[in-house]
Amino acid sequence: MQDRTATEDDRDLAHEGYRPQLRRRLGGFAAFAAGFSYLSILTGIVQNFHLGYREAGPAFIWTWPIVFAGQFMIAVCFAGLAHEYPFCGGVYAWSGRTGSAFLGWLTGWVYLASLIVTLAAVALAWQITLPAVWPGFQMVEEPTRNAAILGTILITISTALNAVGTRWLAAVMKIGVIVELVAAVLLIVLLGVYAVRGPGATFEIQAGPTDEFGAFGPFLAAAVTAAYVMYGFDTAGTLAEETVHPRRRAPRAILQALVAAAVLGMLLLITAVTGAPDLTDPRVGSELGGLPFLIKQVLGETLGIVFVGASVCAIFVCTLAVQASTARILFAMARDRAIPGWSWLDRIHPVQRSPRAAALVVGILSCSLLVFNLNSEQMMTALVCVSIVWANLAYLLTTGQLLARCLRKRPQSPASFLGSWSVPVAGIAVAWGVVLIVNIGWPRVRLYGTEWYEQFAAPLFTTCLLVMGAIVYRIVKPTLVRREELR
Repeated sequence: MQDRTATEDDRDLAHEGYRPQLRRRLGGFAAFAAGFSYLSILTGIVQNFHLGYREAGPAFIWTWPIVFAGQFMIAVCFAGLAHEYPFCGGVYAWSGRTGSAFLGWLTGWVYLASLIVTLAAVALAWQITLPAVWPGFQMVEEPTRNAAILGTILITISTALNAVGTRWLAAVMKIGVIVELVAAVLLIVLLGVYAVRGPGATFEIQAGPTDEFGAFGPFLAAAVTAAYVMYGFDTAGTLAEETVHPRRRAPRAILQALVAAAVLGMLLLITAVTGAPDLTDPRVGSELGGLPFLIKQVLGETLGIVFVGASVCAIFVCTLAVQASTARILFAMARDRAIPGWSWLDRIHPVQRSPRAAALVVGILSCSLLVFNLNSEQMMTALVCVSIVWANLAYLLTTGQLLARCLRKRPQSPASFLGSWSVPVAGIAVAWGVVLIVNIGWPRVRLYGTEWYEQFAAPLFTTCLLVMGAIVYRIVKPTLVRREELR
């Protein structure tokens, strides 16, 4: 039965001129686990709680449902595309088949870069958690250098596990998601039990200094916490060629992962505020304190360390999921001859049937990014912000092309999934994408740094990325054309 199912699932590949190379092992829960592992509230919230709190105080948590509402519109669009195009590569595969070939390629290029930056940013989260578990993990005095060392170790382990194949990767992610779900629920319950104030405290504003936007400035900056957690929900679609019944399971997993992360994340934020002994303690809004400090303060040293340890595990699994998604996108582009070095990067290990070469390259690039920024004090925050901008730019390129196609009313529009709501949903998704990119990329001193080139890091790096993309596209375009002729 499994072989017959796999054969039926592979018909879409044959129609596109691909031969099935990746092993289909992921069921419904494994597909959900891949997306939830990427979103990982015990990674993103623990890593960036202090950023939001520093900017707007307890009231920053209300940026969470606003960001969720916008990202959910994007997720609905992606669910429809995942149903229509069950191919490895996620937004790269969807965008290229929805509209312009160049914009489809550019989507893959931007998203690939964003995921490499994201992998480095997620790996840096061990610096927030491991020293809180045991001071011995602070191996060097400078926090920035220690973060780079811990991050490099984490990515090295992740690369090794990504190379051994989908079977072990899926098993580790499923176990990790179960641990994270149980730990998150228990943490929410315990913080609620130890609450010292009512939920009305969540409306208290303790805004830090801002340079623009008046009273809205703190909340616009604080949205970085929610925006960092709520992308990557498309991972289930990226792993479509390793999923059984991807047309049914991938769309469902995309929406389930985002909703689960949003609900649990909001509850965690509310109980953290209601349970905090002192909301005016400056350590709550400091990267040396943040949520790990608050948890240990509320639950006590021993129990607090247990939950911070659960966050350490969640960060590990999140790193695995981000690298798996990145490697699949790199493989998908290489398979289409859309990236330099494609003849090596499109190789699949004959036994494990995993994109080992792509996983290795992704690991090397992310570690190089950490080493390059070894002495930058703003490295962690800047990496987080740039990864958000690039990922949502790739999302915008995808939803923008979907909207254009819906407006043209082409017959292959995914009407079976979105129906008459296609245009308004895609329109809201596009508008939201523009707002989010401009907001997170805005040159704020408190997020990027004091030097002008630090403040304008997001627009400068994005411009460089797009220029490099145009150059690379001209290089690979002849091989892309030959690939199309072979189909």
